[in-house]
Amino acid sequence: MNRLRLGVIGVGALGKHHARILAQTADVELTAVAEPRLEIGREIAAQFGCRHVEDYRDLIDLVDAACVVVPTSQHLPVASDLLRRRIPVLVEKPLALDAEEGKILHRLSQNFETLLQVGHIERFNPVTEAARQYVGTPRYIRAERYSPFPFRSMDIGVVLDVMIHDIDLVLDLCRSPVRSVEAFGISLMGGAEDAAQARITFENGCIADLNASRISPTTTRAMQVWSSDGWLDLNFAEKKITRISPSALLKSGPSPIRLAQLPGANVEELKREVGASYLPVQVESVPAADALTLELQEFVDSVRHGTQPRCGGAEGLLALQTAEQVLTSIAAHQWEGCETGMVGPNAEIRERLRKAG
Repeated sequence: MNRLRLGVIGVGALGKHHARILAQTADVELTAVAEPRLEIGREIAAQFGCRHVEDYRDLIDLVDAACVVVPTSQHLPVASDLLRRRIPVLVEKPLALDAEEGKILHRLSQNFETLLQVGHIERFNPVTEAARQYVGTPRYIRAERYSPFPFRSMDIGVVLDVMIHDIDLVLDLCRSPVRSVEAFGISLMGGAEDAAQARITFENGCIADLNASRISPTTTRAMQVWSSDGWLDLNFAEKKITRISPSALLKSGPSPIRLAQLPGANVEELKREVGASYLPVQVESVPAADALTLELQEFVDSVRHGTQPRCGGAEGLLALQTAEQVLTSIAAHQWEGCETGMVGPNAEIRERLRKAG
């Protein structure tokens, strides 16, 4: 089997890990990295034994497929050049700067019949994978994703940088069209929004409350899911799932509520039995696995075998369109005494959203 020639465009904080993993992947040759910052590009190329080019266009004839790990504002020009040359692409999330740019990339992928995968890495988190068997049909989801200011991805705000992880997950879990979006956000660092909260209501009645901040003193990555099958707490950082679900006794036996109403009922005993016999708490530690390695392996397999990745252009576009609804709602929100829900120099973002309608 011929080795697949891969390239990485952009080897900054995340792109260098793409290069490292691909250099270690069986049947893959990391042919080149493209990076305009000479010192960084040359260092990564030397470290992983590949060629360095300053301009990504000099990489196109050297590879069979490529990862695009550049600032979001550059996703459209870079990925579109590759797709037009029928070179399969993995574009880091979000797919593009806005939904219109995302549509262009998705359309190019279809027109040129070329693979477009979007790097929504939380789909590959082992906690996400382990939780799918317990989720059932979600009725309510609450997600919290907080971290200190990263000083990266500063061309976008917390919605496209952080919240979009959970937007993609809830879209995948609910599998229902979005009915409405309400959101507000705030900027403290002087750029785009740094903290945001959104409520997404789906046509099937499910409600998702998403909370994201990149100005938190602590780091949290968690999600709770309520359904008729019970309650799940997903701790992505600690690789742990806590679940409460009705036991066989609760489903088939007399209701403890009914038992508590009987003459002489021992209510204190029933209280103890709730967690032990009726709604037992189960904690599951999930084996560690590197989500980026799994994501890149799926990209390699999809390129080699012509299969569809779990998050292709259509899925990436849907997440981006929903994120844009969140941003539109944030821009429209009115604080007392303030023109918009944004605080800080966000005039450019507000104007773009107003023009988009």
